[in-house]
Amino acid sequence: MTLKIIEERDKVIIENLEDFEPEHIFECGQCFRWNKEEDGSYTGVANGKIINVKKEDGKIVFSNTNLSEFNDVWFEYFDLGRDYSEIKRELSKDTILKKAVEYGYGIRILKQDVWEILISFIISANNRIPMIKRAIENLSQKYGEFIGEYNGKKYYSFPKADTLSKLTIDDIRDCKTGFRAKYIFNAAVIVSNKQMDIYRLKNLSTEEAKKELMLFAGVGPKVADCIMLFSMEKYDAFPIDVWVKRVMEYFYLKKDTKLKDIQRYAQNKFGEYAGFAQQYLFYYARENGIGARD
Repeated sequence: MTLKIIEERDKVIIENLEDFEPEHIFECGQCFRWNKEEDGSYTGVANGKIINVKKEDGKIVFSNTNLSEFNDVWFEYFDLGRDYSEIKRELSKDTILKKAVEYGYGIRILKQDVWEILISFIISANNRIPMIKRAIENLSQKYGEFIGEYNGKKYYSFPKADTLSKLTIDDIRDCKTGFRAKYIFNAAVIVSNKQMDIYRLKNLSTEEAKKELMLFAGVGPKVADCIMLFSMEKYDAFPIDVWVKRVMEYFYLKKDTKLKDIQRYAQNKFGEYAGFAQQYLFYYARENGIGARD
């Protein structure tokens, strides 16, 4: 079905956009700078821009943007060139995954900035989403650049590596980052000093990119997989957190299966679509408490 794109005052409206549900996209654990408004829309900041997204009468309304900016920034960010219907058809051949796909039918994997995702998922380790969001917001407000206001709220860009590398660990800890402050500082120094070009990692194989990412203190296998999936277009990555482990053991494997064995099984089973499968399974399991234990 061909997209119908309409430009209005500070808005871009898309008709016939299938497989796009804002709540599924912004609540499936892949991003931390999107917040739900009272009217059910979501406002977020990415690529130095502020945008509001709402589904209304079957149409997707992108506010605080124009057609030129939308084509240059947001079309790619929201992965609108990908046929998610085909991905869902393929994954739905698995009868178990079919239920997860139907539940999270509107998920799309965002193409986010590598540096921001590296730090965001370092912060995510052993942390709850509200605390992750607060730490990222604190860092951005204090050390990012002011972008503008939208609906009475001020928005800031994510701080650059150069900026964070000039701080102290205590400065970073004051932003409610906890024990992760030293990892954030170390990553900032490495990136700022060009000891590693994180933007070139996407050109490596998934296995090689993962090894490089895990050279950063505070980046283990799960965090590395998240970084690759959410910012490097490594769609065969399969991050395993507590919910994914539970749902995989609940439906596919025996209890207490080793993480490396879960990953091997998932990547063999879902192949190039493993990352998409992970997102459907994660959202389905977490929202429905599947495999939850006392």
